[in-house]
Amino acid sequence: MVAAYPRKRTAFLLVDPFNDFLSEGGKVYPRLKPIADEVGLLDNLRRLDGAVRAADIQVAIVPHRRWEPGDYEDWDHPNPTQQRIMHQHQFARGEWGGEWHPDFAPKPGDIVAQEHWGQSGFANTDLDMRLKQKGITHVIVAGLLANTCIDTTARYAMELGYHVTLVPDATAAFSHELMHAAHELSAPTFAHAILTTAEVIAALQEAQG
Repeated sequence: MVAAYPRKRTAFLLVDPFNDFLSEGGKVYPRLKPIADEVGLLDNLRRLDGAVRAADIQVAIVPHRRWEPGDYEDWDHPNPTQQRIMHQHQFARGEWGGEWHPDFAPKPGDIVAQEHWGQSGFANTDLDMRLKQKGITHVIVAGLLANTCIDTTARYAMELGYHVTLVPDATAAFSHELMHAAHELSAPTFAHAILTTAEVIAALQEAQG
């Protein structure tokens, strides 16, 4: 059964739409480009973004911490992703790689959550508070990466009581194995709906009709 999305209670969570992830020349883009091209990531994100805005669905940008000098060096136990960011300076503040992909920059009325340091867009940020102040109960989660920030943000949303939809062809990872782990093994244990981009758009259009 396809989920229903009440217009005033649904938000589209777009996770980490940075140039380093989504643009040619980005520091991380070459590693995920094969999967991104295979699933049609950029086109699907554009279609989803357009559809949710046409349906007057709340958009929330959920950004990772933009790296700055001094981040993580004196931490007791930075995780493996944070160690890579520390050494490779991914999503650096003030640099092109840490800027929004031009197709997914925030627009007036969007929520731009506080930057998350780990893999959950909710942990240690204002995202939950801001969604709840808008009366949001349903979230559609897309962006990057499938097996890290998408999986963790979506799982955390479920724990907070949200109805969670994942969109496997609107995310990507570094390998088929990681995509399989995220969407075939992990997601069915917590997501209320796992839909393609086309199925989400159809459900939104049905709700409008």
